[in-house]
Amino acid sequence: MFFLVEYGIMRKDVFKASNYDFKIAKELIAQFPKCPRDESRLLVLDKKSGKLDEKVFGEVIDFFQKGDCLILNNTKVFKARIFGKKDTGAKIEIFLLQNLKKGLWQCLVKPARRAKIGSKIFFEENFQAEVKKRTEKGLFRIQFYPQKIKGLIESIGKTPLPPYIKKESALKNYQTVYAKKKGAVAAPTAGLHFTKELLNKIKKKGVKIIYLTLHCGLGTFQPIKKEDIRDHQMAEEYVEVPKEAAEIINNAKKEKKKIFAAGTTAVRSLESAASENKKVKKYIGQTSLYITPGYDFKAVDGLITNFHTPLSTNLVLVSSFSSPQLIKKAYRYAKENQFRFFSFGDAMLII
Repeated sequence: MFFLVEYGIMRKDVFKASNYDFKIAKELIAQFPKCPRDESRLLVLDKKSGKLDEKVFGEVIDFFQKGDCLILNNTKVFKARIFGKKDTGAKIEIFLLQNLKKGLWQCLVKPARRAKIGSKIFFEENFQAEVKKRTEKGLFRIQFYPQKIKGLIESIGKTPLPPYIKKESALKNYQTVYAKKKGAVAAPTAGLHFTKELLNKIKKKGVKIIYLTLHCGLGTFQPIKKEDIRDHQMAEEYVEVPKEAAEIINNAKKEKKKIFAAGTTAVRSLESAASENKKVKKYIGQTSLYITPGYDFKAVDGLITNFHTPLSTNLVLVSSFSSPQLIKKAYRYAKENQFRFFSFGDAMLII
């Protein structure tokens, strides 16, 4: 990693949270994706030279060679917001984060003060729940009865949208075209730029498209609140890197082909499954991998990503993959040239 003082961050300051904070004009926060999606803008950053170049997202195919791998996260956003009432009639909102076991869910609750240990919450269709525990991180463990709540989720659940997206009509676009495995409470937004037509073109070029799963949860969207970013603790998220995927990636690396990850969740999945000798293994389980500047990337050569929110672990990850100085330069360029930011915004390719 190299550091360039002229972009505003000294080597000793790369772990200061203030260097990952910025202001963004309201009009630059995208409320809908481009249509078609692959016509969004693409800012290409060469991390060796520091050069920036503007493209259209569909031109990302030009950076792939036959035999390269494109890694996509096939998680699917589910209707994670459900609403119930206490026996007093008080309304309560539950944000389902993760099914821990047999109907026991880790959740966020709003308002939290109403979720007393042992209190009951009642829903439609004779479902109810009991608050079992409140963790040190302000999360709740809630037991549902009956244990299988798929029907409840489908009937009364609401798909969560980021708070900066104000229009409910955007919901139909908040899913990748290859979303398959339900379990995420947030979309892997770098993947929102791909269309089926673009993926077919990439495949025809001889690029190996590989799917893995990371169910985006609290770890993905929880902002950094510590002054030293290294003090932030990443919440666990469920990951699946299939054996076949690991083998294809390892063979491609042997042949000196490049591994491109679409999104920070794809990066974290691969890096969680990678060993010190830079081989990727089958991995099924939880990950709380938090990537900060100085991290030794073992699996990924190129990164397709969005323009992320301030003080996010995603912004820290892309800064680690390139350098904090170059990402600051790229974001400054994006703002000055009216790129669209956040989930439905434009994209960046770091090579």
